Amino acid sequence: MDSIECIIIGGGVVGIAIARELAFSGHEVLLIEAEPSFGTGNSSRNSEVIHAGIYYPHDSLMAKLCVEGRRKLYDFCRENHIEHHPLGKLIVATNEQEADKLAAIAAHASLNGVSDLRRLSKAEAMALEPELQVTEALHSPSTGIVDSHGFMTAMIGQAETEGAMFVYRSPFLGATVGEEIEVSVGGSEGTRLKCRWLINAAGLQATEVASRMEGFPTARTPRTYYAKGNYFALSGCRAPFRRLIYPVPVAGGLGVHLTLDLAGQARFGPDVEWIDTINFDVDGSRANAFYSAIRRYWPGLPDDSLVPAYSGIRPKIVGPEVAKQDFRIDGPADHGVKGLIQLFGIESPGLTSSLAIASFVNEIIAGSN
Repeated sequence: MDSIECIIIGGGVVGIAIARELAFSGHEVLLIEAEPSFGTGNSSRNSEVIHAGIYYPHDSLMAKLCVEGRRKLYDFCRENHIEHHPLGKLIVATNEQEADKLAAIAAHASLNGVSDLRRLSKAEAMALEPELQVTEALHSPSTGIVDSHGFMTAMIGQAETEGAMFVYRSPFLGATVGEEIEVSVGGSEGTRLKCRWLINAAGLQATEVASRMEGFPTARTPRTYYAKGNYFALSGCRAPFRRLIYPVPVAGGLGVHLTLDLAGQARFGPDVEWIDTINFDVDGSRANAFYSAIRRYWPGLPDDSLVPAYSGIRPKIVGPEVAKQDFRIDGPADHGVKGLIQLFGIESPGLTSSLAIASFVNEIIAGSN
């Protein structure tokens, strides 16, 4: 049976970042991905926003890794000529009740290490974005957008230069974990491999992957709830904004916000649709609710201008009744299984946090040697 030091399950942005980090640290790395190429899951179904780290619970992994990851991501993009734009975003209040929440949002962001938020009056906000209808706003200059595909491609190139191997059309079939780890990969019968470290970075399928690991305590595998987010694009007109526009957050998400792609085209979303099975179809009738949500801050949105764009699914490890969750990155010190690292609930801001998540995983391995 062939043996390799580190096997990573999942070729999304987080798995790729981990492969790069471990390869740079001198580890032997094999990444396996079920699909024909990398980044075909949630890594290609997000708004490509570089998040500042404003909203996440203080001292949570989400907050810490988002702030650290944002700095790392901007540095990486500059050093490797990955297209990105620090456009900034406005968090907009459309009534006095929402305006009262802005101070708390800014104070919470400061606790998380986001110190550049600036509160804007109605006149200041509308001077930046004249088509807005707001009472007050917060300006986040460190929020931006990035070419996520270019980012992943660059990381793969660097990882392969350091000896990492990426194998596609190779689904994870199962594993036996314990004193030794044996992994079954690909095909109807599968190829058996031994490894010293097995890292589950399977995103939406992370809990399913964990359930196929003989010897892993089932009590340590959380239930996954699928929070689908639908996005709509503009048809027949162009949004008159140069920055990202976010409403005051709502339970389960950040509200129906306006993001811009690298070409300057607007997209609206996500909403929150709890589903039982993975399904990326977008129901066009959901646009009805989008119109009213968007017109609270952009009353000039034309009738019949929204068309279905795409959807993504957040792998929540808390139910709909719980407003917030955190990343779970469990190593041997957490679950007691030698050589195994499980990543659960890696949703937004997973893209922004990816390089910091990779460093976190590398530290678990370094601390166990």
